[in-house]
Amino acid sequence: MGMPVAKAKDFRTSLRRLLGRLRPHRLAILFVVLLAVVGVALTIAGPKLLGNATQRVFEGVVSRELPAGVTKEQAVAALRAQGEGRRADMLASMQLTPGHGVDFTALGRLLLLVVGVYLLSAVFSWISGYLMAGVTQRMVYTLREDVDTKLGRLPLSYFDTHARGDLLSRVTNDIDNIAMTLQQTLTQMITSLLMVVGVLAMMVWISPLLALVALVTVPLSILVTVRIAKRSQKQFAAQWRWTGTLNGHVEEMFAGHDLVKVYGHTDRAVAEFDEANDRLYAASFRAQFISGIIQPAMNIIGNLNYVAIAVIGGFRVASGTISLGDVQAFIQYSRQFTMPITQVAGIVNLLQSGIASAERVFEVLDEPEEIPDTTRPRSPAVPRGRITLEGVSFRYVPDTPLIEDLDLEVEPGHTVAIVGPTGAGKTTLVNLLMRFYEIDRGRITLDGVDIREMTRDDLRGTFGMVLQDTWLFGGTIRENIAYGAPDVGERRLLAAARAAYVDHFVRTLPDGYDTVLDEEASNLSAGERQLLTIARAFLADPAVLILDEATSSVDTRTEMLIQKAMAKLRQGRTGFVIAHRLSTVRDADTILVMDGGRIVEQGAHQALLDRGGFYHDLYRSQFAEPVGEGV
Repeated sequence: MGMPVAKAKDFRTSLRRLLGRLRPHRLAILFVVLLAVVGVALTIAGPKLLGNATQRVFEGVVSRELPAGVTKEQAVAALRAQGEGRRADMLASMQLTPGHGVDFTALGRLLLLVVGVYLLSAVFSWISGYLMAGVTQRMVYTLREDVDTKLGRLPLSYFDTHARGDLLSRVTNDIDNIAMTLQQTLTQMITSLLMVVGVLAMMVWISPLLALVALVTVPLSILVTVRIAKRSQKQFAAQWRWTGTLNGHVEEMFAGHDLVKVYGHTDRAVAEFDEANDRLYAASFRAQFISGIIQPAMNIIGNLNYVAIAVIGGFRVASGTISLGDVQAFIQYSRQFTMPITQVAGIVNLLQSGIASAERVFEVLDEPEEIPDTTRPRSPAVPRGRITLEGVSFRYVPDTPLIEDLDLEVEPGHTVAIVGPTGAGKTTLVNLLMRFYEIDRGRITLDGVDIREMTRDDLRGTFGMVLQDTWLFGGTIRENIAYGAPDVGERRLLAAARAAYVDHFVRTLPDGYDTVLDEEASNLSAGERQLLTIARAFLADPAVLILDEATSSVDTRTEMLIQKAMAKLRQGRTGFVIAHRLSTVRDADTILVMDGGRIVEQGAHQALLDRGGFYHDLYRSQFAEPVGEGV
């Protein structure tokens, strides 16, 4: 209770929405509630039955002390005649058989009944927990499916404007937290509330006076717990804050270990670590110490309550107004009464965290989706790669123009290089071709068909793409090359690998094409990873190739070889090459020079140089020798 949790922005709405996802499982939940009611009823009956057993033993002992041959009424009258009125009242309230001891046969049956009651209660609790686990996991299973489906329908703009680490946390950690919260809270909340109501009813039924005594300690326990929890919460917050600071410092120092050594920063780094470590120790010590006071404080209050009930109950047993067995049962009930109250408080705390996670997941589910594909799609019979842009306009931000009235026509088999300064709109143009973003005005056609009249899968199936970032997946090299064409034969796969100059270095690996890559493919160099992605694009055999700085991670010799291989593979296919290094685009059929979202120049390499315009200045700036003082 001392630990802070994430707070939900709109607890009620999010809780209602989360519970709404349980609606398909309402019959199973109703059955769980019925099982919980029966289980709690049996649990509550246990102390009363044990109290009856204790009363049987007590009455047997007292009966054995009375002379045989007299009735209970005669024994009570004799005690009153002797002036022992209190003892006579106590005996009058008991079921006695003077001269007889404990009826062990009846006592044994009663104890067997108690054992059976507790076993049945455990069975009902186990079944309800099992069913609720199934309900929770099925609901979370559906939620994961919905989120996964939603991610496939979200536009690229969503991923561009949201941190991937945060999105990954929503899809994994937050959904896991929802599952844990529902698993731990739903059944526990039902049983705890039923337990509070049932135990309170039993205590009032046994003795309203003792029930009042027990209830007095409840607000006192809550007050003490809340006061201590508030103090510890500040220390837990400080503990977590300094834990983050310390972890960040350690990660930073290890990541930049060489730089720390080179600049002689070791002593300062150690001093910063010691300071953060000392503060973390102090905050952790205070947090654990203060929160650790809660349990002893609750024990003290509980023990005071126990003493008060025992003393008052003892007087009432002596006066004959309550039986000894009922006092014993009441003491057990008083112990059971505070536990579910504490559990409910903890459940509410945990529920806040779960609902906060649910809100984060619902935010993803509520994001605007891509424009749905047309219900009557069209597509070229045999894609050839003729691409036309007619009056295309696009803006990321409504008030900030990026591409305005762009016209472009690319014939099949031609290679178009797109160059320009950073932010000119080069990658944006490619994103528009593949409908990662929707254009604001104009139209783009593929072989005469408006790409908005095609399904996204059909459209993107005609493109092959190699990016500067090398996206490889956990698995073998063979699986990564065949990612876009999983059913391809061995001969075609090897041909693509040779064309991309992958075959040579793969065969030097111990397992060859069966070499397993980890998620980051750290067992390959950056250039080798880039070559694998190029081989993957070649194998897919697309009508249009898009290369976005595809050779940026390879050496000059390999780059020249890849350029020759791509020239062969691009025969009969349209190619788009985005490049910052202008030396890589000299052989392009057409070079588009973009600046501010517009095509400012267009033509072949030498013609653009001879024109002496924007491309000429851009090209010369990359190959001009540095000039400065002393040079």
